[in-house]
Amino acid sequence: MPAVFPDWSPYTELDSAARAYLRDPEIALDALAGVMRGSQVLGFTLERFVNEVNGVWQEVVVCDGTRLVLWHGEDLPPGDGPPGSMSSSLRVVALSAVTEVGCRRRLTRTGGGQVRVDSIDVYLLLSSLDETSAGPGLGAAEDGGPVIRHDALRFGKTLDDGGAGQIGRLEEFARLVSSLVGRPMI
Repeated sequence: MPAVFPDWSPYTELDSAARAYLRDPEIALDALAGVMRGSQVLGFTLERFVNEVNGVWQEVVVCDGTRLVLWHGEDLPPGDGPPGSMSSSLRVVALSAVTEVGCRRRLTRTGGGQVRVDSIDVYLLLSSLDETSAGPGLGAAEDGGPVIRHDALRFGKTLDDGGAGQIGRLEEFARLVSSLVGRPMI
């Protein structure tokens, strides 16, 4: 059964959105504050879901105009620590490392002919390489060499997972990043 979380899309301030949506907003906001250090939040997106093995998985992605700051929190699986243990991690990606932004919307028509967006998938292709392994059956290219893949950040929302408001906010975030990629950083 899918978990239903409060809608963060009406909140334009990161602090309010995180407190409404995340299970552990204090941990996330404290970790982000240590990196942001007064930088202006131009846009953000949030994600949260329940994994059958690990429990709650949470993510915040913030754009400050020159970089993306990602916080990720995840419950540890049973046996990897005392009950209630979780990981908290940060990743900072310079916008200059984003080489491509893709946004795919799935549109449907209502009975009255209105077009509606019922899902969105966004990817940010990075100049860094993803970890890969090569060998028989492990992703080797046809010539036997390793398969090289660029690292990517992926985000998605649907009407069932987030609703129309979060779909719209993720699309706004993709447009913001798209407008900044490739511009000189001053």
